[in-house]
Amino acid sequence: MNDAEFLCALEACTLPETDFGHAAHVRACYLYLKSGDFVSALARLRDAIRRYAGSLGKPQRYHETITVAYAALIQEKMAEHDDGDWATFAKNNPELFTPDLLQRIYPASQLESELARRIFILPRGAACR
Repeated sequence: MNDAEFLCALEACTLPETDFGHAAHVRACYLYLKSGDFVSALARLRDAIRRYAGSLGKPQRYHETITVAYAALIQEKMAEHDDGDWATFAKNNPELFTPDLLQRIYPASQLESELARRIFILPRGAACR
């Protein structure tokens, strides 16, 4: 499935659930960031994931902190070096597909909190006190 077909299927909520794992989330974010600035890309990503999760009857799956944190990490990698296509980007940034990437930044209790699910929160120690 090419990039346009992938985003179309995601946005139409026709993408099979088995095809929207972690790597597909990263791909969607990358594609949205390629087509716009961070704020508009994040808005599109949020909307697509929320709508998709809702279409599966699983709206509770959406997690704001994970979504925003990954979007920022992906944007940073794109700014450092982006060869222009998803396959090359994915190959050159394998750390984005490491299951415990955010656990290296966030304490588990914080990332698993209801607050982190509802709103974006900074890792403990990074916020103003």
